[in-house]
Amino acid sequence: MSRRFAAIAVSAMGAVALLGIGWRGGFRLNLTPSYPLGLWRIIELDRPVAVGDLIFICPPDAPQFRAALERGYLRRGPCPGGFTPLIKTVAAIEGQTIEIGAGVAVGGTPLPHSGLRPTDGEGRSLASYPGGVVPPGHLFLHSDFASSYDSRYFGPIPGAGLLGQARPVLITGP
Repeated sequence: MSRRFAAIAVSAMGAVALLGIGWRGGFRLNLTPSYPLGLWRIIELDRPVAVGDLIFICPPDAPQFRAALERGYLRRGPCPGGFTPLIKTVAAIEGQTIEIGAGVAVGGTPLPHSGLRPTDGEGRSLASYPGGVVPPGHLFLHSDFASSYDSRYFGPIPGAGLLGQARPVLITGP
């Protein structure tokens, strides 16, 4: 074995080890446009989740998320169902009423940047959540990014998938 090959192999093993340590330490790389690109960290919540919290959450292994994976809205990852965690803002918690029209209203108050799109970027139809009361143990999630795949389309999801708050470490943009 040449020295060059050995150096490359050792470097690769070191990189894999660092990635593993980072993963176990709660570090995640966001490569989606819903929030700034870059390195984020999952911070454990020491209180109940609240409206306005920016969180990482595993979506449930459900048909709409398997379809979202096939369409490319989600990536493969370590969550049940093989999904990557979502990074979203909590827009509503259990008991709050969601109204859907041209946009979303929570308890009668319009949610900024919540316009609905009838189709995705490839012209495929998008069904929206019809609205209703957020069930017990569920969260309604949102992103200001106009093309975000969030609860406007899939509805409230179980809070049991909550991994923690999302904190930027090294990101691009605001």
